[in-house]
Amino acid sequence: MQRPLAAIFDLDGTLVDNMAFHGEAWVAMARRLGSRATRRQFEQEWAGKKSAEIFAILLGHDAAPEEANRLAEEKEVAYRALYAPRVAALPGLLAFLGRLEEAGVRLAVATAAPRANRELVLGRLGLERRFERVVGPEEVSRGKPAPDLFLAAAQGLGVEPTRCLAFEDAANGVVAARAAGMEAAGVLTTSSPEALRAAGARWLLYDYAALPADLEAVLFGAAPG
Repeated sequence: MQRPLAAIFDLDGTLVDNMAFHGEAWVAMARRLGSRATRRQFEQEWAGKKSAEIFAILLGHDAAPEEANRLAEEKEVAYRALYAPRVAALPGLLAFLGRLEEAGVRLAVATAAPRANRELVLGRLGLERRFERVVGPEEVSRGKPAPDLFLAAAQGLGVEPTRCLAFEDAANGVVAARAAGMEAAGVLTTSSPEALRAAGARWLLYDYAALPADLEAVLFGAAPG
């Protein structure tokens, strides 16, 4: 592939390893709504969807906007209470972002996380100004696996989607990136290698401390020595 001009990152499970905390908050909400949904379903099947899309699954029907907003805020408050004391970047992330910047690769975030969740993670990690664009669910009509979030991020950077590389932890996110015309690297915090490969991930990595040699070459022109 051509050298990417931009790298577009998911947030949850990709910049930080926080999906277990989302899962815990979602399961508590599901039980309150009378659903027997499991944490695995949230992490493996529904990650990347907008909250209203998940509530439609849990309730068996589309919730009225006011109800969906109220339930979403309840769930996100619970998640932030669980995760706020533990916010930490994935190993190697900060150095990796610095290398991308030095190489002239532009940076964006494309996430279904609401604004307060984005501010929690990016603020605690000091990353608010590292990303030129941070696209959230309020800017698009569909969550992942639809390509809308990634397309909006690419448009915001002014870079053709085919010259963007996506980083994702969820199969839905990889499908979304591929649908947008982007190659994808799968981060193994939540999903299995098999699931990410089946979704279309070209590379797999556990964190950013050591990249696959061919990904290193694509981004920086040479394999690590």
